[in-house]
Amino acid sequence: MNKLQQLKTMTTVVADTGDLEAIKQYQPQDATTNPSLVLKAAQMPQYAHLITQAKQWATTQGNTGQAHMDDICDYLAVAIGKEILNAVPGRISTEVDSRLSFDTQATVARALKIIDLYQQQGVGKERVLIKIASTWEGIQAGKQLEALGINCNLTLLFSFAQAIACAEAGVYLISPFVGRIMDWHKAAQKVEGFAPAQDPGVISVSKIYHYYKQHGYATVVMGASFRNTQEIEQLAGCDRLTISPNLMQDLADDMGELVLQLDSKNIPVSQEKLSLNQADFRWMHNEDAMATEKLAEGIRNFTRDQETLESLLA
Repeated sequence: MNKLQQLKTMTTVVADTGDLEAIKQYQPQDATTNPSLVLKAAQMPQYAHLITQAKQWATTQGNTGQAHMDDICDYLAVAIGKEILNAVPGRISTEVDSRLSFDTQATVARALKIIDLYQQQGVGKERVLIKIASTWEGIQAGKQLEALGINCNLTLLFSFAQAIACAEAGVYLISPFVGRIMDWHKAAQKVEGFAPAQDPGVISVSKIYHYYKQHGYATVVMGASFRNTQEIEQLAGCDRLTISPNLMQDLADDMGELVLQLDSKNIPVSQEKLSLNQADFRWMHNEDAMATEKLAEGIRNFTRDQETLESLLA
Protein backbone atom coordinates (compact mmCIF):
# COMPACT_ATOMS: atom_id res chain seq x y z
CA MET A 1 0.00 0.00 0.00
CA ASN A 2 1.09 3.57 -0.54
CA LYS A 3 1.34 5.91 2.45
CA LEU A 4 -2.09 7.46 1.90
CA GLN A 5 -3.67 3.99 1.95
CA GLN A 6 -1.67 3.08 5.06
CA LEU A 7 -2.69 6.33 6.76
CA LYS A 8 -6.38 5.54 6.17
CA THR A 9 -5.94 2.34 8.23
CA MET A 10 -4.71 4.39 11.22
CA THR A 11 -6.47 7.76 10.95
CA THR A 12 -9.67 9.16 9.44
CA VAL A 13 -8.51 11.18 6.43
CA VAL A 14 -10.37 14.41 5.69
CA ALA A 15 -10.03 16.55 2.55
CA ASP A 16 -8.98 20.16 3.17
CA THR A 17 -10.47 21.54 -0.04
CA GLY A 18 -13.60 22.61 -1.88
CA ASP A 19 -12.38 20.98 -5.11
CA LEU A 20 -14.90 18.27 -5.98
CA GLU A 21 -12.64 16.50 -8.47
CA ALA A 22 -9.87 16.20 -5.91
CA ILE A 23 -12.32 14.88 -3.31
CA LYS A 24 -13.58 12.23 -5.73
CA GLN A 25 -10.00 11.25 -6.59
CA TYR A 26 -8.70 10.75 -3.04
CA GLN A 27 -11.93 9.46 -1.43
CA PRO A 28 -11.65 10.96 2.07
CA GLN A 29 -14.21 10.29 4.80
CA ASP A 30 -15.04 13.97 5.42
CA ALA A 31 -14.20 17.38 3.98
CA THR A 32 -13.54 20.78 5.53
CA THR A 33 -14.00 24.23 4.05
CA ASN A 34 -13.22 27.75 5.27
CA PRO A 35 -13.62 31.26 3.78
CA SER A 36 -10.36 30.87 1.83
CA LEU A 37 -11.49 27.56 0.29
CA VAL A 38 -15.01 28.85 -0.44
CA LEU A 39 -13.40 31.84 -2.21
CA LYS A 40 -11.34 29.45 -4.37
CA ALA A 41 -14.38 27.25 -5.05
CA ALA A 42 -16.52 30.26 -6.00
CA GLN A 43 -14.08 30.96 -8.84
CA MET A 44 -14.38 27.42 -10.29
CA PRO A 45 -16.66 27.15 -13.36
CA GLN A 46 -18.47 24.09 -11.96
CA TYR A 47 -19.85 26.22 -9.11
CA ALA A 48 -21.08 29.17 -11.21
CA HIS A 49 -24.69 27.94 -11.14
CA LEU A 50 -24.58 27.85 -7.33
CA ILE A 51 -23.71 31.55 -7.22
CA THR A 52 -26.77 32.25 -9.39
CA GLN A 53 -28.94 30.16 -7.05
CA ALA A 54 -27.49 31.93 -3.98
CA LYS A 55 -28.30 35.36 -5.38
CA GLN A 56 -31.82 34.29 -6.35
CA TRP A 57 -32.48 32.82 -2.89
CA ALA A 58 -31.09 35.89 -1.11
CA THR A 59 -33.44 38.12 -3.10
CA THR A 60 -36.43 36.20 -1.70
CA GLN A 61 -35.32 36.92 1.89
CA GLY A 62 -36.01 40.65 1.60
CA ASN A 63 -32.83 41.80 3.33
CA THR A 64 -30.65 44.68 2.18
CA GLY A 65 -27.04 45.79 2.61
CA GLN A 66 -24.73 43.51 4.60
CA ALA A 67 -27.60 41.22 5.67
CA HIS A 68 -28.36 40.55 1.98
CA MET A 69 -24.70 39.73 1.30
CA ASP A 70 -24.63 37.46 4.38
CA ASP A 71 -27.60 35.58 2.89
CA ILE A 72 -25.77 35.09 -0.42
CA CYS A 73 -22.57 33.91 1.27
CA ASP A 74 -24.31 31.54 3.70
CA TYR A 75 -26.38 29.98 0.93
CA LEU A 76 -23.31 29.60 -1.29
CA ALA A 77 -21.25 27.95 1.47
CA VAL A 78 -24.09 25.52 2.14
CA ALA A 79 -24.65 24.81 -1.56
CA ILE A 80 -20.95 24.02 -2.03
CA GLY A 81 -21.07 21.91 1.12
CA LYS A 82 -24.02 19.92 -0.24
CA GLU A 83 -22.13 19.24 -3.49
CA ILE A 84 -19.17 17.98 -1.47
CA LEU A 85 -21.43 15.77 0.67
CA ASN A 86 -22.49 13.99 -2.52
CA ALA A 87 -18.85 12.91 -2.86
CA VAL A 88 -17.97 11.95 0.75
CA PRO A 89 -19.67 9.43 3.07
CA GLY A 90 -19.13 11.52 6.20
CA ARG A 91 -19.40 15.17 7.15
CA ILE A 92 -18.72 18.65 5.86
CA SER A 93 -17.36 21.47 8.02
CA THR A 94 -18.89 24.87 7.18
CA GLU A 95 -17.52 27.99 8.85
CA VAL A 96 -19.38 30.80 10.56
CA ASP A 97 -18.36 34.31 9.42
CA SER A 98 -15.02 35.03 11.14
CA ARG A 99 -16.17 38.59 11.90
CA LEU A 100 -18.40 37.04 14.59
CA SER A 101 -15.44 35.42 16.38
CA PHE A 102 -15.89 37.56 19.52
CA ASP A 103 -19.70 37.42 19.71
CA THR A 104 -21.09 34.22 21.21
CA GLN A 105 -24.79 34.80 20.54
CA ALA A 106 -24.28 36.09 16.99
CA THR A 107 -22.18 32.98 16.27
CA VAL A 108 -24.92 30.70 17.62
CA ALA A 109 -27.58 32.50 15.55
CA ARG A 110 -25.50 32.24 12.38
CA ALA A 111 -24.80 28.56 13.02
CA LEU A 112 -28.51 27.84 13.42
CA LYS A 113 -29.14 29.64 10.13
CA ILE A 114 -26.52 27.47 8.38
CA ILE A 115 -28.02 24.28 9.82
CA ASP A 116 -31.48 25.42 8.69
CA LEU A 117 -30.16 26.08 5.17
CA TYR A 118 -28.68 22.58 5.06
CA GLN A 119 -31.99 21.11 6.21
CA GLN A 120 -33.79 23.05 3.45
CA GLN A 121 -31.36 21.30 1.03
CA GLY A 122 -32.27 17.92 2.51
CA VAL A 123 -29.09 17.56 4.58
CA GLY A 124 -29.47 16.58 8.24
CA LYS A 125 -27.42 18.23 10.99
CA GLU A 126 -25.68 14.92 11.66
CA ARG A 127 -23.68 15.43 8.45
CA VAL A 128 -22.54 18.98 9.26
CA LEU A 129 -19.90 20.40 11.56
CA ILE A 130 -20.19 24.10 12.33
CA LYS A 131 -16.71 25.59 12.16
CA ILE A 132 -15.90 28.33 14.67
CA ALA A 133 -12.67 30.12 15.62
CA SER A 134 -11.34 28.99 19.02
CA THR A 135 -11.74 32.31 20.83
CA TRP A 136 -13.28 32.19 24.31
CA GLU A 137 -16.54 33.48 22.78
CA GLY A 138 -16.38 30.92 19.98
CA ILE A 139 -15.79 28.06 22.40
CA GLN A 140 -18.81 29.14 24.47
CA ALA A 141 -20.89 29.25 21.26
CA GLY A 142 -19.72 25.71 20.56
CA LYS A 143 -20.82 24.64 24.04
CA GLN A 144 -24.31 26.08 23.44
CA LEU A 145 -24.62 24.49 20.00
CA GLU A 146 -23.51 21.08 21.26
CA ALA A 147 -26.26 21.32 23.90
CA LEU A 148 -28.70 21.75 20.99
CA GLY A 149 -27.35 18.64 19.26
CA ILE A 150 -25.34 20.59 16.69
CA ASN A 151 -21.75 19.37 16.42
CA CYS A 152 -18.91 21.85 16.08
CA ASN A 153 -15.37 22.02 14.71
CA LEU A 154 -13.32 24.54 16.70
CA THR A 155 -10.64 25.84 14.35
CA LEU A 156 -7.65 28.20 14.45
CA LEU A 157 -6.47 26.29 17.50
CA PHE A 158 -2.86 27.01 18.47
CA SER A 159 -2.58 26.91 22.27
CA PHE A 160 -2.98 24.29 24.98
CA ALA A 161 -5.39 26.70 26.69
CA GLN A 162 -7.69 26.58 23.66
CA ALA A 163 -7.56 22.79 23.63
CA ILE A 164 -8.40 22.53 27.34
CA ALA A 165 -11.35 24.95 27.04
CA CYS A 166 -12.73 23.11 23.99
CA ALA A 167 -12.59 19.76 25.79
CA GLU A 168 -14.32 21.21 28.85
CA ALA A 169 -17.00 22.74 26.60
CA GLY A 170 -17.67 19.30 25.13
CA VAL A 171 -17.21 20.31 21.50
CA TYR A 172 -17.28 17.49 18.97
CA LEU A 173 -13.96 18.22 17.23
CA ILE A 174 -10.96 20.54 17.30
CA SER A 175 -8.62 21.50 14.45
CA PRO A 176 -5.19 22.24 15.94
CA PHE A 177 -2.98 23.85 13.28
CA VAL A 178 0.42 22.30 12.61
CA GLY A 179 2.07 24.18 9.74
CA ARG A 180 1.19 27.66 10.98
CA ILE A 181 2.78 26.86 14.34
CA MET A 182 5.93 25.74 12.54
CA ASP A 183 5.89 28.91 10.38
CA TRP A 184 5.92 31.09 13.51
CA HIS A 185 8.76 29.20 15.17
CA LYS A 186 10.85 29.19 11.98
CA ALA A 187 10.56 32.97 11.82
CA ALA A 188 11.08 33.48 15.57
CA GLN A 189 14.13 31.21 15.75
CA LYS A 190 15.45 32.25 12.31
CA VAL A 191 15.88 28.63 11.17
CA GLU A 192 15.17 26.92 7.85
CA GLY A 193 13.09 24.16 9.41
CA PHE A 194 12.93 21.40 12.02
CA ALA A 195 13.53 17.67 12.10
CA PRO A 196 10.09 16.00 11.74
CA ALA A 197 9.91 14.79 15.37
CA GLN A 198 11.00 18.24 16.64
CA ASP A 199 8.44 20.17 14.57
CA PRO A 200 6.70 22.49 17.09
CA GLY A 201 3.33 21.97 15.38
CA VAL A 202 3.68 18.19 15.63
CA ILE A 203 4.70 18.45 19.29
CA SER A 204 1.69 20.68 20.04
CA VAL A 205 -0.87 18.32 18.48
CA SER A 206 0.74 15.25 20.07
CA LYS A 207 0.53 16.91 23.50
CA ILE A 208 -3.17 17.72 23.00
CA TYR A 209 -3.91 14.18 21.74
CA HIS A 210 -2.21 12.60 24.75
CA TYR A 211 -3.97 14.95 27.19
CA TYR A 212 -7.41 14.19 25.73
CA LYS A 213 -6.86 10.42 25.77
CA GLN A 214 -5.32 10.44 29.27
CA HIS A 215 -8.30 12.28 30.74
CA GLY A 216 -11.02 10.53 28.72
CA TYR A 217 -12.29 13.47 26.65
CA ALA A 218 -14.47 12.45 23.71
CA THR A 219 -13.53 15.52 21.64
CA VAL A 220 -11.97 14.45 18.33
CA VAL A 221 -8.46 15.75 17.55
CA MET A 222 -8.06 16.60 13.85
CA GLY A 223 -4.63 17.90 12.89
CA ALA A 224 -4.79 20.60 10.20
CA SER A 225 -2.69 23.11 8.23
CA PHE A 226 0.15 20.90 7.04
CA ARG A 227 3.21 22.19 5.19
CA ASN A 228 4.72 18.82 4.23
CA THR A 229 4.07 15.08 4.42
CA GLN A 230 6.62 14.65 7.23
CA GLU A 231 4.27 16.52 9.59
CA ILE A 232 1.42 14.22 8.55
CA GLU A 233 3.52 11.10 9.03
CA GLN A 234 4.53 12.22 12.54
CA LEU A 235 0.82 12.37 13.46
CA ALA A 236 -0.19 9.00 11.98
CA GLY A 237 -2.75 7.54 14.39
CA CYS A 238 -4.30 10.90 15.32
CA ASP A 239 -8.12 10.71 15.36
CA ARG A 240 -8.39 12.64 12.08
CA LEU A 241 -6.12 14.63 9.79
CA THR A 242 -7.41 17.17 7.25
CA ILE A 243 -5.06 17.24 4.26
CA SER A 244 -4.85 19.29 1.06
CA PRO A 245 -5.06 17.46 -2.31
CA ASN A 246 -1.40 18.09 -3.22
CA LEU A 247 -0.18 16.51 0.03
CA MET A 248 -2.58 13.57 -0.39
CA GLN A 249 -1.03 13.04 -3.82
CA ASP A 250 2.48 13.14 -2.33
CA LEU A 251 1.44 10.45 0.17
CA ALA A 252 -0.16 8.39 -2.60
CA ASP A 253 3.08 8.55 -4.60
CA ASP A 254 5.17 7.25 -1.67
CA MET A 255 5.38 3.46 -1.34
CA GLY A 256 7.46 3.54 1.86
CA GLU A 257 6.31 2.20 5.23
CA LEU A 258 4.21 4.46 7.44
CA VAL A 259 4.77 3.99 11.19
CA LEU A 260 2.01 4.50 13.77
CA GLN A 261 3.02 7.48 15.95
CA LEU A 262 -0.04 8.24 18.10
CA ASP A 263 -1.71 5.28 19.80
CA SER A 264 -4.69 5.70 22.13
CA LYS A 265 -3.71 2.44 23.82
CA ASN A 266 -0.25 3.75 24.68
CA ILE A 267 -0.59 7.15 26.34
CA PRO A 268 2.13 8.70 28.51
CA VAL A 269 0.42 9.65 31.78
CA SER A 270 2.11 12.91 32.55
CA GLN A 271 -0.33 15.81 32.24
CA GLU A 272 -2.37 17.13 35.16
CA LYS A 273 -6.04 17.76 34.37
CA LEU A 274 -6.77 21.47 34.22
CA SER A 275 -9.99 23.48 34.40
CA LEU A 276 -10.10 27.02 33.03
CA ASN A 277 -12.52 29.84 33.69
CA GLN A 278 -12.52 32.82 31.32
CA ALA A 279 -9.80 34.71 33.17
CA ASP A 280 -7.59 31.58 33.39
CA PHE A 281 -8.11 30.90 29.68
CA ARG A 282 -7.27 34.43 28.61
CA TRP A 283 -4.15 34.54 30.78
CA MET A 284 -2.85 31.10 29.72
CA HIS A 285 -3.51 31.81 26.03
CA ASN A 286 -1.98 35.27 26.32
CA GLU A 287 1.21 33.76 27.77
CA ASP A 288 1.68 31.87 24.46
CA ALA A 289 2.97 34.54 22.07
CA MET A 290 2.77 32.23 19.04
CA ALA A 291 -0.84 31.27 19.72
CA THR A 292 -1.92 34.83 20.47
CA GLU A 293 -0.41 36.11 17.22
CA LYS A 294 -1.54 33.22 14.99
CA LEU A 295 -5.15 33.22 16.25
CA ALA A 296 -5.47 36.96 15.58
CA GLU A 297 -3.76 36.62 12.20
CA GLY A 298 -5.96 33.67 11.22
CA ILE A 299 -9.16 35.58 12.00
CA ARG A 300 -7.88 38.59 10.05
CA ASN A 301 -6.90 36.48 7.04
CA PHE A 302 -10.22 34.61 6.93
CA THR A 303 -11.99 37.97 7.17
CA ARG A 304 -9.97 39.38 4.24
CA ASP A 305 -10.92 36.33 2.16
CA GLN A 306 -14.56 36.72 3.20
CA GLU A 307 -14.46 40.36 2.08
CA THR A 308 -12.83 39.37 -1.22
CA LEU A 309 -15.59 36.80 -1.76
CA GLU A 310 -18.23 39.44 -1.08
CA SER A 311 -16.59 41.81 -3.59
CA LEU A 312 -16.55 39.01 -6.15
CA LEU A 313 -20.23 38.23 -5.55
CA ALA A 314 -21.20 41.91 -5.62
